[in-house]
Amino acid sequence: MVNLIEFSFYRKRIVSGVQPTGSIHLGNYLGAIRNWILLQNTYDTFFFIVDLHAITLPYDAQQLSKATRDTAALYLACGVDTSKASVFVQSHVRAHAELMWLLSSVTPVGWLNRMIQFKEKSRKAGDENVGVGLLTYPVLMASDILLYQSDFVPVGEDQKQHLELTRELAERVNHLFGGRKWKKLGGRGGSVFKVPEPLIPPVGARVMSLTDGLSKMSKSAPSDQSRINLLDPKDVIANKIKRCKTDSFPGMEFDNPERPECNNLLSIYQLISGKTKEEVAEECRDMNWGTFKSLLADALIDHLQPIQVRYEEIISDSAYLDGILAEGAMKAAGIADATLNNVYQAMGFLQR
Repeated sequence: MVNLIEFSFYRKRIVSGVQPTGSIHLGNYLGAIRNWILLQNTYDTFFFIVDLHAITLPYDAQQLSKATRDTAALYLACGVDTSKASVFVQSHVRAHAELMWLLSSVTPVGWLNRMIQFKEKSRKAGDENVGVGLLTYPVLMASDILLYQSDFVPVGEDQKQHLELTRELAERVNHLFGGRKWKKLGGRGGSVFKVPEPLIPPVGARVMSLTDGLSKMSKSAPSDQSRINLLDPKDVIANKIKRCKTDSFPGMEFDNPERPECNNLLSIYQLISGKTKEEVAEECRDMNWGTFKSLLADALIDHLQPIQVRYEEIISDSAYLDGILAEGAMKAAGIADATLNNVYQAMGFLQR
């Protein structure tokens, strides 16, 4: 009977990390953060700021700490509930870097050379300027996931290949060092790592650029006009919507391939307002661009204002934010260190 009760309360675990950009836009929010907020109600969730990943390309050392705090505060303002989820900074749990080194020793270089993101980013940066960290980035990502014996990892299209490498690494370590081999070294035997499954976010939360309805909204786009940042003031939001790209067709409609900007802006309104696609189609069908843009700008401002107010409260209370991050790191380290000790043991290291 006790076992049944314990099983009924077991929550599967999810981990997810975010780069400390300090500037989170509407695409990040609607495409990922809002989904994470929902996940914390049904899963054991670990959200962390991946500051170690942030240094694999040239960065501003003077801004890294601030961007890390800003990002953490913004996620909390968006609704990450620390009574349900652990929020921490990656570098505050040293097991991430330690496990990465252990995993690096069993990762074939050929596996890393086939990573599409490495090829794309190294081409942009220029091969002679690329650090080793950019190549081994997926091994650190695998460490981030496997440390917590994660059941699921929320992934977008651009991270699917990295998660597949994580799964392959978990299976490789389990094969090389798990089972009876581990048991002979005094361990419990069985799998060293749980092999995580991808959790694909719901379809429809792909937000496109305000200047090109065929390109994804991105923080790396050169023009700030292309995105709505969550901390944009009211007048900036209104001005960006007023100036965003439109077309010359009459009325408003979803799913017309000749009108990508119209479909994108209607989708944003639908997601922000909480209305159904049918309700939005009916409400906006006969509107002109001027009327609709005013409606969309007001809806965005109303939706983002509570987030901005909460963000200012959090970022102005350093003790509160530091306390949350310290508590999250302590909880994370308890799980991560247990996994790391098992890996050291299975790989044959002298125990401390």
